[in-house]
This record gives sequence, structure tokens and C-alpha cells, in this order.
Amino acid sequence: MTLKQKIIEESKRLGIDKIGFASAEPFYELEDSLKEQKELGFNSGFEHQVIEERIYPEKTFENPKTIISIALAYPTKIEGKVPRDEKRGMFARASWGIDYHDVLRDRLGKLIEFIHSQAQNLEETESWRFAPQVDTGELVDVAVAQRAGLGFIGRNGLLITEEFGSFVYLGEIVTNIDFEVDKPVPFGCGDCTRCVTACPTQALLGNGSMNAKKCLSYQTQTKEMMPEEYRKKMHNVIYGCDICQLVCPYNRGKDFHFHKEMEPEVETVYPKLKPMLSMSNKEFKTQFGHLSGSWRGKKPLQRNALIALANLGDRSALPEILVCAKEDVRPVIRGTAAWAIGKLGNKEAEKWLNVLNELLEIEPEEEVLVEIKNAIKQLEK
Repeated sequence: MTLKQKIIEESKRLGIDKIGFASAEPFYELEDSLKEQKELGFNSGFEHQVIEERIYPEKTFENPKTIISIALAYPTKIEGKVPRDEKRGMFARASWGIDYHDVLRDRLGKLIEFIHSQAQNLEETESWRFAPQVDTGELVDVAVAQRAGLGFIGRNGLLITEEFGSFVYLGEIVTNIDFEVDKPVPFGCGDCTRCVTACPTQALLGNGSMNAKKCLSYQTQTKEMMPEEYRKKMHNVIYGCDICQLVCPYNRGKDFHFHKEMEPEVETVYPKLKPMLSMSNKEFKTQFGHLSGSWRGKKPLQRNALIALANLGDRSALPEILVCAKEDVRPVIRGTAAWAIGKLGNKEAEKWLNVLNELLEIEPEEEVLVEIKNAIKQLEK
């Protein structure tokens, strides 16, 4: 067996669902779109900022020859039923289970250990170098994976594999070992534009790129006041967005439970919303700390919980929401709570108008005052 064949066999043993080998030649095909995205202000700010390093692997790795790309399939359905005891939020499927960055780094690390073990002599293993990364590195994961033959980049910008649809996590290893490379997968969406049509904010541009700032997944991860145009559209999803994946024909019926680390716990990924408003940092870390969706901290998720309670029409949460509006030290939480009162207080409009007017008298922050005034207008209709 060749070293490549041995690596492929070992990847199966390690629980890697798909593996491919790509040339480390520059990704010239990305240059125009990456520059255009930046010029138009369509980037989220979470991406690697140096465009040249995203295009040229040699900018960050000496003498790159091959990029080994891997994919792990994740579940799309939860076992059992979600309780209907009280209003709950939801984390997008890519945030179910243990943080995928940790899961993929583990697999990539074990794969590198195996490759080292296959060296014929000390000189060979000392000369072999590896740089693993999982979506926080320089390279564009989907471009690497497409070149490595794992799948094609769909109109929604995600990698779509034949076996698992787009419900896969991606990671890669840049190396100076020269492997035989695999064939890239051609575009497979045809004339289908279901994801583009279904996107509630028209974030998808239809050519595999997007205005990331309009994406609901991005909006749920910001720490500022969420623009009002996005609040209703996020419904009760407090982290991420799955809409462009759920409507994709390649994802129909796809649900894989290959990795126990990825199995979702219902109380974690469909959390009760009211308790989230008052949870301590310790409680937050205990319940959500292992999720990739916790990376931005407690504030965005609490802000999103307030929005979700309003979207779900949960008037029983008004006492807890009022505590946030009156007592929370964070302006974003106070402002969002005031907005939620404006949405939920219409059955007792006079009572909640009095409350909002009292808040108006004591609130020092301009962005919160704007929300209070808008909530008052909402209840005066």
C-alpha cells in the first residue's frame, strides 16, 4: 500500500467520514470573489483578514505540497421529542454536541501522529511538517474540500457531499509531503435556487458567496443591538441558521449519528428561554460551555432569548423580561428587553406603557432610550 492508501484506511478507523488530497497550489479562483466581498463590505469580520494568505498556502507554510481535507458528518435530528413544557429556543444543528473545532482537531492530530509513525527513517519524519486547521485558519475550507474531491460548493457557499449533503464539518492539514491528488468535484446545483429563494434575509448571492452581515447566523453571533429587521426573522433560533440547508434537495433525509461527541442533549440545544435571562456565568458555562455556539459568550444568547420570547408570544415571561429592562447592567440587554415588552405588553397596554415611561425617566443610554420610545409607540397603536 502507498502512504496515501494507508492514510485513507487509518482515517476510516479514526472515524473520519470522508478524506481527500488537494494540491497546495494557490487558489487563484478565489481572488476576485474574496476582494469583491471585502470591497462591498460583505464580510462578517470573523474571517481571516489577510486575503493573500487565504489564496497562497506558501504565505503561511514553507514549501507546501499537499492539503489533506477531511469531513465529519453531523446529526440533523434529535432522538426523542422536544418537550412542550414551556417556550424553548434552538441552536442550529452545526452547534449540537461538543464544539466541532475540538472534535476535528482531535481527528487531525491523530491522523498526523499516524503519518509520522509511517516514516521509513528518522530523517524522513524530521523533514515532514504539518499544519492542521479548522475554519479559524487562513484557508477557505470549502475551496480546499472541493479541490480535494470531497464535494462541490453549492449556491449557499457550503460544501455539498454526495453521501452526507452539506451537514459536514471540515478541516485540513497542509503538509510538505507530495501526495497524488484527487479530482475536484464539479458544481452540482444546476438551475436549483431553493436556498437563495428561502433565505429570509436575501443574504445569498446565488454564486456561492453571500453578504455575511445579512446572514441570520451572523446576526445571532453579534454582541450589539440586533437591527430590528432581523429580529422577527430569527424566530426562536438563538444561534445560527439552518434554512439554506434544510431546503436543499441534497440534504433530504440526511441524518447521521456516527460520532457520540456530536449527539445533542435536548435541554442544551433546545433550552428553556426564561431561565436563560437570569443565568449566572457559571450556569452558562455548565449548560452551554461545550458548544461551538457559546464562543461569543453569554450576552448574545441572552439577547437572542429575549427576542425569541417575543417572537413566540410568551407573555408569561414579561416579569423576567422587566427585570432585564430595569436591572441588567448591559445596555444591549436592557434595550432588547424594552423592545420585547413592546411586543408582548399589548394585552395590558396601559400597565406596560406606565412601566416603559418609568424606564424612560431613569435610562442613561441613548441606544436603550431609542428602544424604549419605539416600544411605547408600539403599545400606543
